[in-house]
Parts: sequence; structure tokens; C-alpha cells
Amino acid sequence: MRFIRGQQPEQDLTFNDVFLVPNRSAVQSRLDVDLATTDGSGASIPIVAANMTAVSGRRMAETIARCGGLAVIPQDIPVEVVADVVSWIKQRHPIYDTPLVMAPSGTVGEALNLLPKRGHGAVIVVENGRAIGVVTEADCEGVDRYAQLEGIMSREPLRLPAGIAAEEAFNQLYDGHHRLAPVTDEDGHIVGILTRQRALRATLYDPAVDAQGKLRVAAAIGINGDAEQKAKSLLDAGIDLLVIDTAHGHQERMLDVLRTVRALDPEVPVVAGNVVTAEGVEDLVEAGADIIKVGVGPGAMCTTRMQTAVGRPQFSAVLECATRARELGKHVWADGGVRHPRDVALALAAGASSVMIGSWFAGTYESPGDPHRDSDGRIYKESFGMASARAVRLRTADDSPFERARKGFFGEGISTARMYLDPERPSVEDLLDSIVSGVRSSCTYVGATNLEEFHDRAVIGIQSAAGYSEGKPLNTSW
Repeated sequence: MRFIRGQQPEQDLTFNDVFLVPNRSAVQSRLDVDLATTDGSGASIPIVAANMTAVSGRRMAETIARCGGLAVIPQDIPVEVVADVVSWIKQRHPIYDTPLVMAPSGTVGEALNLLPKRGHGAVIVVENGRAIGVVTEADCEGVDRYAQLEGIMSREPLRLPAGIAAEEAFNQLYDGHHRLAPVTDEDGHIVGILTRQRALRATLYDPAVDAQGKLRVAAAIGINGDAEQKAKSLLDAGIDLLVIDTAHGHQERMLDVLRTVRALDPEVPVVAGNVVTAEGVEDLVEAGADIIKVGVGPGAMCTTRMQTAVGRPQFSAVLECATRARELGKHVWADGGVRHPRDVALALAAGASSVMIGSWFAGTYESPGDPHRDSDGRIYKESFGMASARAVRLRTADDSPFERARKGFFGEGISTARMYLDPERPSVEDLLDSIVSGVRSSCTYVGATNLEEFHDRAVIGIQSAAGYSEGKPLNTSW
């Protein structure tokens, strides 16, 4: 990456401060661009769902992995629960979505509570393991909440055979005017669900899978408590990446934990952070990190910079840290500050191998929170920072009341925020479509067919606030 006309910034830069300059390009199609990472994570797209309680759970992890990305299960989740989550994810199908299933005697109210949990928006009515009907939100409109599903379901739904090619599945759905259908084995038992969109995505994304063809998932630990034992337990549970996470990663305790974990000789990449300087990268790499998380204070739920004045504008932090990591043969993840697909592209241009996304993904069907409606009927989910008072309360639930109260003094971050679901992109898969499409297009403008070429060929310019505003679309006339 280089700056246009040799510009060398005199100050640190955020994503809003910079732009990509188009190059002469021989790349004819966005489909010619390979977005697979080279950092050993096994991801086929450079997107990681952050290890936030309001973001990454089992639904998020399986859905993102089907599209080629990764999710990191947060450190606050008990080890035995994480082990169950990992086992569950490893049993999910790499192509078909997990169906929401209910018995014919189930009620409309129960179905309405389930429907926002999945992007496909349907409950499959099952009897003796076989799909006998489909219920969508439209079927439930104007119906008593205590009515049974057998009275409103669409009977004799289209069934797609397991192993069907994605294009053939799409054609059958399209020709039959179906939006979705259960996928069944030879005995008629349901094994998944396919929508038209998921069938299309199956031809556009390569799932992130391990050597056994199972979906990949990462998990995080903190640096307090018995980090060694927790790391051992997570590795035994079969995680594909281990993330050692703390807000200030450039500290002695982090280095001690990293050395301890490296002594376990893990067979998976070890991620550590967060830092924002080349010196931080050097020390974490020396202690045993394979991938370094970069970012202090850019997240939407983070108040660190306002509380402490500590942090660094994210574009410059990623650029400096990625440059040093590359010199050491390692990689960085850009963690935080991403609000648009352009920000993802800029982080990758600066040298990140992947980009972590938190609050943006909190407002999706797949995030762990329960959906709520505001006074205007808009659906939202609650998000909160992982250093906030709310997160501290959850993290210290086993402490004495006195210790919980003491630690509560030092919370940083927003404890509750509304993350609205975009009516046009309510699923994380919808957001991934937008992000991946944008990054692929960025690569074609730069003339790159993969992420390494993208970083090598990227030319960056510096712009004013007016320049940034000029690039925003207008949904009304001026």
C-alpha cells in the first residue's frame, strides 16, 4: 500500500479520513476475486464476528462459517457451555441452514417467538421427524396466538433431497414459486432448510470448514483467573482458533498468559490483543501470538477514548501494526471502527488479514439477543460493550457482593444500546453480501484478484470531511 503522490500524513487517520484511488485493472469481474485469508484461520472471507456477548453465539457462528467467515465465542461464557456450543456447531450442515421445527400442536405464539431467531423466517412443522408443513410470519397474521400450527400451516411443502445441487435447488424453488423448502434424507427426515437466497449463496461462498469438513469456530479467554486451564479446556473442546483478549493487550499479564498458552503447543492459531503500535505487535509475537488484534477505542460501544484519552485512530493503527507483523511473518485483525463496507476494504488495504465486526452484527436475526419493538414497531436488539458496567456484572457474577460493587466502579463502555435490524438486510448473511460485494468491487478497482494483491496495489488518498460527505449517497433530493 502507498499514499497517492507520496503523501505522508502528519497525523493519524481514521477510515473516514482516507479513500482508495482506482488503478488500471485487468480484473473483469468481481467473481474473479478470491477473498480467502492467508493467516491460517481457514476463512474464505476476511470477516470475523467479534467476541461480544451481544454478537457471537451459536447461531452467529454457524451462519457466518457457512459464508466463509468466523465468529469468536466470548470469554464470559462458561467453558462447559462453550464446549456444548462448539459440539453443536460442528454438527451443523455446511450448506443447509438449521431449521426451526415445531410439532403440529405448537401454538402461533410460540412460532412468533421463534421466527426472529433465523434469517429464513419459517418454522417447519414436523411429525415423527418428517416435515408435514411450513409456517411463516404471514401465516400467523390475524390469527389467535393460541391457535395450533396444524390449522394454519402450508401443507405438503416442497421437499428438496439431501445432496441436491445448489442451482437445481434454486430452480425448483423458483419454478414452484417457493421461497424456501425443507431438505430431507431418503427416509424423509429433515436435515436442513434451503431458501432461494441460501441456494445462491452456496454458489458464491465457500464455507469455512476444518479438515473433517465441519464448520469452524473460535473462542476467547481473558487474562485473569486460570487462563491456562481454560485454554486447555477450549482446545480439548475442538475450537479452531484461540483468542486471548483484553482491552489493553500490551501488558505483562498478557505476555505471561501468551507464553503459558504457547507452552501448551496448541495445534490451532493463537490470536492476541488488543494493541495499536508496532512495539505492541513485536512483544505479542515474541510471546507466541500468530495473529494480533488491533484497535483500542474505535468500537461503537466503547467509551475508552472519552474516558481515558487512550487509543489511536484505527486506519493508522492497522497500517503500522500490519506492516510490522508482516515483517515478522505474522498477521493482524482489524478490530473495531467498521461501519460500512468501505471501512472493511480500507482495513484490508492497510494490511489486515481479517476485519472484526461487533455492533454492526448485533442488529441481526442471528445475534444472541431477544428482539424488541420500539413505539414505531421497528425491531431492535440490545448491544453493550464488553468492558461496560453491564458486562462487568455478568463477568463477576460469582464474586462477593463487595467485590462486584468495587469492580463496578471501573466499567468502560455503553451498557445498553439499540441496534436496529435493517428491514432490507435483517440477517447477518444479508450484511455479508453487502460487505463482500463491496470488497470484491474494491479489488476490481484496484486491479487485484486476491487480498495480497489488494494490499500490494492499493493507493490511498487523504480527504477532508467535505470529501467524505461528498461520497455519501442521498435518499432525498437536495
